[in-house]
Amino acid sequence: MKLDRIEIIQGDITKQNVDAVVNAANKSLHGGGGVDGAIHRAAGPQLLEECKNLGGCETGEAKITNAYKLPANWVIHTVGPVWKGGGHHEDELLAKCYINSLTLAKQYNIKTIAFPAISTGVYGFPVERASRIAIKQIIDFLENDSTMEKVILVCFSEKDYEHYQKALSELT
Repeated sequence: MKLDRIEIIQGDITKQNVDAVVNAANKSLHGGGGVDGAIHRAAGPQLLEECKNLGGCETGEAKITNAYKLPANWVIHTVGPVWKGGGHHEDELLAKCYINSLTLAKQYNIKTIAFPAISTGVYGFPVERASRIAIKQIIDFLENDSTMEKVILVCFSEKDYEHYQKALSELT
């Protein structure tokens, strides 16, 4: 697997010119705070209208919508786990967010995708742990898939960026 297919940046996920951005959504898919709110605001009210017809989304699962006013074509909504100390399958559920989002992307012939740091904001998942799970799932997926051209991890803060860079260097 070529490492040039993974990129880690510090920035704004709503500005990424990719085929799909991943939304760290809540179960209702009706928008919220953090990344979810930013994506809904940037995409415009049509995103909420489409999300209302999806029937919500369970933790670890993923659903896809149009991206409307975002520079991307698609939004893949995934619901990360709320951190409860690590004994409630949080690691497995977070891994499923990445696996299911990438699998859905492949089904839609998406070649470039941008992920936020899922569950690390208000859901409280420790960034160091989340970054290792994210990078491992992405590497495993890319090792078995030649169609995905670029996976970008978009970190909001410099601290998150440093954790994701460290995880990438340790896992490759």
